[in-house]
This record gives sequence, structure tokens and C-alpha cells, in this order.
Amino acid sequence: MRPQGAWPPARAGKGPASRARAQSAAARSTLGARMAAAAAGSGTPREEEGPSGEAAAPQPHAPTSAPGARLSRLPLARVKALVKADPDVTLAGQEAIFILARAAELFVETIAKDAYCCAQQGKRKTLQRRDLDNAIEAVDEFAFLEGTLD
Repeated sequence: MRPQGAWPPARAGKGPASRARAQSAAARSTLGARMAAAAAGSGTPREEEGPSGEAAAPQPHAPTSAPGARLSRLPLARVKALVKADPDVTLAGQEAIFILARAAELFVETIAKDAYCCAQQGKRKTLQRRDLDNAIEAVDEFAFLEGTLD
């Protein structure tokens, strides 16, 4: 009886094709471990040791392909509707919509973390509008938002 997922059966051999299959399987297991760690909520990419024993640069995580896993937390149809609300946009590809949704998620995450730091300085756990105002004033990257909450 074959284990599940073993079809078609792997051919035994020592040629370049079997080495490529082995390397591919090893890469998938490494990627799977990275994605599992990311899904577990580590939040930050883990540094891995390079061949010389020193820490290598963190690798970006690939999107998960597990059944039921969403690549984007924002509804893509809603993002597409917002993009199409711009009169200059006539067509918007699905990849562009996904990238915009992901960028919006990262933006909201970043400003929320900075605002939460401001709330913690006030010994609070609940975000308030003044925390967003303080984060916008404190971080130069958010300078374009000054005056938008007024």
C-alpha cells in the first residue's frame, strides 16, 4: 500500500532528474516549515544560518497555498470596487488588485503598531484617535496623513 500523496511512484535512480526531485522535495519542506512558522503568528521573519554559520538575510515568505488559507485578509472584490471608483482606471488586473490589497494590509498593520506603542506609553491597551494622531506626528513616513483625521 502506498502512502497518501505517493502517486505517481517515484522512480529510483541516481540521475539528474532524481536529484532534482530530491532537491525540490527538500525545498518544499523548508518552505512549508517557514510558512507554518509565519502562520503560527511569529510576525517577523526568522534569521537562518548561512553556510558559514553566520546569520543570513531574512527571506520573504511565499504565500500559503493550503486549502482554506486566504492570501489576503481584505476582500478583493471590495478593493477592486475602490480601484474602479477612480475615473482614471479603466481596467484592473487581478494581480494588481491583490498587490494593492496586500499593501493596504501592511500599511494598516504598520500604523496600528505605531499607534499601539503610543497607547502603551499612556499605559493603555485600547487605541484611541489621539494615538493615531501621535503616531502620524512621530513617524516621518506618515507625514502625508497629517490633517486627514481632522
